[in-house]
Amino acid sequence: MHHSDFSARQRHVTLNGIAHVPVRIAYTDLGKGPPLILMHGIPTWSYLYHEVIDRLAETNRVIAPDFIGHGNSDKRDLLDRSLVAQRAMILSLMDALGLDRATLIGHDTGGGVALIMAVENAERVDRLVLSNIVAYDSWPIDDMISLGHPAWAKKSNDETREFLVGGFKDGLSRKDRMTAEFVDGIVAPYVTDEGRISLIRNASGLNTSHTTMLMDRHKDIAAETLLVWGVDDPWQPIADGERLAQDIPDASLVSVENASHWIPQDAPQEWLASVQPFVSELG
Repeated sequence: MHHSDFSARQRHVTLNGIAHVPVRIAYTDLGKGPPLILMHGIPTWSYLYHEVIDRLAETNRVIAPDFIGHGNSDKRDLLDRSLVAQRAMILSLMDALGLDRATLIGHDTGGGVALIMAVENAERVDRLVLSNIVAYDSWPIDDMISLGHPAWAKKSNDETREFLVGGFKDGLSRKDRMTAEFVDGIVAPYVTDEGRISLIRNASGLNTSHTTMLMDRHKDIAAETLLVWGVDDPWQPIADGERLAQDIPDASLVSVENASHWIPQDAPQEWLASVQPFVSELG
């Protein structure tokens, strides 16, 4: 799906109480059935899931928001973009949509948000799906630390695009999945003057403490948990997936061969084959 079509079908809501100003959030809301909330990471937006959203919507209600400062959501400089802030946004969005509980699907920093919620907001979480997520102390990676430097504000949109494209290329095992449609779509929100600055703020808002503070609490996660992990990931290694599968009670791990960090784009069919039966069982 072209990113302009993806954006056109997004809905928009203004959330109060999560910052000192109202915050505008863009999100996809498709399908009926047990609710799923898909959470992306950095430097992506909900378009990361564009290959799998419609399939998931055959069995579930799929809600895929853009995090604060990401995608088509609020990019103003007034807003915190940390994992804790994104957690507050997701809870507020659930309230706005009348959702007491949902299954959380998280990738990268979105998985970090899902972990926080599974520990601290267990009553709001049905099941948990984690794919190549940030956890423990293995992040942020050097590229994201670099991107958070204020010097990036003086770089051009073309330089930003080149930097992002290199990272997406490094995180795909199946090079044919590095399509022009995916590349253009995933970088689109960040190759404008506003988007570039917002991306810098997103990167500078990363805080390893927001996952290390959970390390002795993974054992308390009550939600049934599935990990689906691309084994070639150079940033969030399979060892972290294996460690989480040991730490979270009764968690299951599916290791996906010939797949890397951006697994919903790299191996969408294998990802769906594991995730969809797990999340649709709630119906």
